Amino acid sequence: MNGEPIRIIRGRGGQVEVEGGVDAFAASVLARAGFATYPTLQGVWIRLPFDLGRAWENEHSTWAAEMLTAARYNVDLDRDLRAAPPSASAPPAQHRTKAAMTVQSTPPGTSRRQRR
Repeated sequence: MNGEPIRIIRGRGGQVEVEGGVDAFAASVLARAGFATYPTLQGVWIRLPFDLGRAWENEHSTWAAEMLTAARYNVDLDRDLRAAPPSASAPPAQHRTKAAMTVQSTPPGTSRRQRR
């Protein structure tokens, strides 16, 4: 981590992009939140995919900022990119695993048989 803050902003064209001190770990966190990295002549361009809707962009931007902040990065998130309700630091619904959503517990009133 360097001292330069990571800025998640809405660019002039309406796209959500990342500027600032992004190292390899921060790039992997951003990729987990849905950001894509594209090489340019000046380095790399990190942004969310286009045309997925403002709510989706806000949700993923907020999630990325929360994860980076938890990893002790200095993060500046544009005010208009904050998700409407404060999130509970959980990934957006489409990224949750099926196994996590289908966990089954032992029904009440039943017990497991003891091993001998």
